[in-house]
Amino acid sequence: MITPGEPWPLGARCDGAGTNFAVLSRHATLVELWIFDSAGASDPSIRVVLDRHLHRTGDIWHVRIGKDLRGEYYLIRAIGPSVSDPRFRFDSRQLLLDPYAALIAACPARPRPHPDGQEPGVGDQVFKGVVTDQGFDWQGVTSPRHAWSDTIIYETHVRGLTIHPSSGARYRGQYRGVIEKIPYLQALGISALELLPVQAFDARQGTQRHGGASVERVDYWGYNPIALFAPHAAYASSEEFDSPLQDFKAMVRELHRAGIEVILDVVFNHTGEGGRGGPVYSFRGLDNDIYYLLTADGSDYLDYTGCGNTLNCNHPVVRSMIIDCLRHWIVHMHVDGFRFDLAAVLGRGTDGAVLTNPPLLDEIVQDPILRDVKLIAEAWDAAGAFEVGRFAGARWGEWNSHFRDDMRRFWRGDAGLTGAFASRLCGSADLYQHDGQTAVKSINFVTSHDGFTLRDLVSYAARHNEPNGGQNRDGVEENYSANYGIEGPTADSVIEGVRLRQVKNLLASLLLARGVPMLLGGDEFGRTQAGNNNAYCQDNAVSWYDWTLLEANAGLMRFVQRLISIRKTHIVLRAERFYTPNEIEWVGAFGQPPDWHGDQNRLGCVICSDEAILALLFNGGAEACVFTLPGKPMRIWQVCIDTGRIAPDDAPDEGSAAQIRDAVAMQVKPHSVLALRALPD
Repeated sequence: MITPGEPWPLGARCDGAGTNFAVLSRHATLVELWIFDSAGASDPSIRVVLDRHLHRTGDIWHVRIGKDLRGEYYLIRAIGPSVSDPRFRFDSRQLLLDPYAALIAACPARPRPHPDGQEPGVGDQVFKGVVTDQGFDWQGVTSPRHAWSDTIIYETHVRGLTIHPSSGARYRGQYRGVIEKIPYLQALGISALELLPVQAFDARQGTQRHGGASVERVDYWGYNPIALFAPHAAYASSEEFDSPLQDFKAMVRELHRAGIEVILDVVFNHTGEGGRGGPVYSFRGLDNDIYYLLTADGSDYLDYTGCGNTLNCNHPVVRSMIIDCLRHWIVHMHVDGFRFDLAAVLGRGTDGAVLTNPPLLDEIVQDPILRDVKLIAEAWDAAGAFEVGRFAGARWGEWNSHFRDDMRRFWRGDAGLTGAFASRLCGSADLYQHDGQTAVKSINFVTSHDGFTLRDLVSYAARHNEPNGGQNRDGVEENYSANYGIEGPTADSVIEGVRLRQVKNLLASLLLARGVPMLLGGDEFGRTQAGNNNAYCQDNAVSWYDWTLLEANAGLMRFVQRLISIRKTHIVLRAERFYTPNEIEWVGAFGQPPDWHGDQNRLGCVICSDEAILALLFNGGAEACVFTLPGKPMRIWQVCIDTGRIAPDDAPDEGSAAQIRDAVAMQVKPHSVLALRALPD
């Protein structure tokens, strides 16, 4: 039986006795629902033409089919105003995904011609929505709900983490492969996993020329979503229709069981439909002028993302969709937070201008379901909006690009960075100490997926992105990197020694700083991308985690584990508030006051709290230096970190750490960090 059904909620919903479908299209004049028995079926088993008098409420087209259709596949056909109106992209020959589809599947059928030029060919749409429900046994496991001050983020890619043969995973490159790495993540000590996009995307990106041949391009990172509510199906472990949902939820449940939160890198600034002439999956074919920012005459797309289109985020319809999507990932998928890609776009109005009080950002903060989740903004976009230090209020954390750049430049030896280094070490009060904000608004990072790995940062002076097919013109040109004498790999032990110290210096600066640290996955064991700083299309050994490096660089791994342990042990290092003048005293080298703007990049401090007294000494120069410590001359200091030494003495266990008695002058080796703890009297 087919009845008009209900206009809400949007998407496909089963109640056991029937299935309701609801899709929004304001400007369509006719909508059809096509149901298929399989992902590869070319012809529908059910085809319903929706009568605008019976099956439309406002802008919502809806129908109920009196049958439980779980496991069935569906697409939408929308017919609308003539293509002569440049605002619209209706195409009667095109079948579309439901924007609210909670699950989609790849369609193996190949394109077939349109016999009469009007009827759609299902092969044109290589993905179909899948009717499903959200049933899952969570086994009573709930989120660990770590405070921001206790959060240590590990950024990784679901596929890249385990797809390499060396991973030892049974479910290589899959959600369940992440589960297999939980013991490793626990041993490392991180508290949150930040996953590169898992919103469903089309990995096919056409072809490119490389080395005189045509090479199929892929979207490895996944920053071109086509279905915002659906988990990426290619990371599932089986062909069962609901495997992507079941596997994703199992991954979240087991990470929670292990005390690890899940943060999703979400993309709401653009979609995979690209610019004019790009593919049509959904949004463009349903209501182009609602979903996207268009030029004044409607003939082209405004591009603030560098990806060809920009979602019209503050249009009421799109705003509601984004809120519904965030709620969906929280309520049904149990994730703990979101990192918003190019989040400055979310603050642009329907004309593209940056808004003073963006309604979408306020609604995200105020939404009752989203009140407890972690919100992280990449507070810039590709068109010049840069909101770091002033993004939308206290609930938002921000990727602190100033931390990244200042730390890199300090340790590279750029002059005049001492003052900036001190600010970043203390939580970037210059950026965030206003309007009641705290140090944990700063998401500190030295490396991320977007750029060099940490190993490459100290091994390459320039990017090497030739395999991407763009003649090495893509990716950031200025990386604040250095190679220390030879570009890329070398057998020179002196150069390798400097590189390893610099890696450890940057890691120490990250994990000893106030704010929330984010570690790029694999940096803890020297992962390399061979100098590629924009590996978005490299679904191969360039991007995959080579786990043989873990054994080869076991000393570095141990160093990171000890750093994380030290951070967890000392509350003073991770407190939410900023340091007060009574808590921290700065010292310069050789008994001199700090040279905040000089060219030596040498700085020390003593941090005093009720919990601990710590001395942190940083020598970014090429020569050894001595710091004179203030305070009691009879104090006993215990070494926590000394990057001038080799493992395991670079981060000794507490029971074996060297003690320094009755000393106030501490020598710090070139390019080194020395961290000390005062023992109780």
